[in-house]
Amino acid sequence: MSLKESFKFKDRLIKGISPEGYFRISVVKTTEVVRTARGRHQLSLINTLLLGRTLTASMLLASELKGEERLRLRLEGNGPVGMLTGEANRAGEIRGYSQHPQAELDYSAPDSSIGDGLGIGLLTVSKTLYNEAEPQKSTLQLHKGDITSDVAHYLFQSEQIPSAILLDMNIDKEGEVVQAGGLLVQRLPGAPDEVIGHLQNRLKSFDKVSDLLEKGEYIDEIMQKAVEPYQVRELDRQPVHFFCRCNRDRFLSALSMLNYDDLRDMEGESQEMVCHFCNKKINVSRGEIQSLIETAQAKMN
Repeated sequence: MSLKESFKFKDRLIKGISPEGYFRISVVKTTEVVRTARGRHQLSLINTLLLGRTLTASMLLASELKGEERLRLRLEGNGPVGMLTGEANRAGEIRGYSQHPQAELDYSAPDSSIGDGLGIGLLTVSKTLYNEAEPQKSTLQLHKGDITSDVAHYLFQSEQIPSAILLDMNIDKEGEVVQAGGLLVQRLPGAPDEVIGHLQNRLKSFDKVSDLLEKGEYIDEIMQKAVEPYQVRELDRQPVHFFCRCNRDRFLSALSMLNYDDLRDMEGESQEMVCHFCNKKINVSRGEIQSLIETAQAKMN
């Protein structure tokens, strides 16, 4: 693929609306996002599938936010994966991690399914919005543990907006991510029941978004195809990428929250700190630890 083609098919999100105001739609390509997450966290196959869907879903849900408002999905169960977290903001920054990134399923078991990775547990959706002192949170039981069904259940129960969501990924025999993406269609007030009913039925048998991407179709074509025979007008598009804002200052700020005794326990030693979201490692020197100790001691006087 040429550089021009590579740029054309970069990970992006596109938003659209029907000219009559019946529905809105978001389509996202997250291939490089999921590849980056897999590489950063050394994800097993089941983790690649589940965290990949979580990252895609978080971006689709965050597409309706403003500016740097952000949305976090946290899925926690009694399965081997344990807990997954995906976070995205309207600026297209996506990040996330798995509690047990190397956990795997026994695929030889006749009744094993992708939902066994999380098992029985809870889904929590948190929205950090402008002019809100605390995040808005909704918590529900996991529906199936496959992410797609769980997010669809959340939209039905908590948002109470008729919606349809697809979260798709293609993985090759070596476990590499070939394509990843998804789409979200939501009803707008006043839409005729027959329009929404048609779209929901259409998406039940719609091709996997990742299959269409693999065939060379891009988010524009997928958006139009998903809502046929209705028309859709593009509202916005933006690049999306795996991005974490962690840095040395943030790590030092987190350490400064420790009490004096805890900091004294670190005296004379450097500390390696790891960001859960991006697996970035930062070494905090002995001198920096000593400076934090002196600052904490000064506050006590």
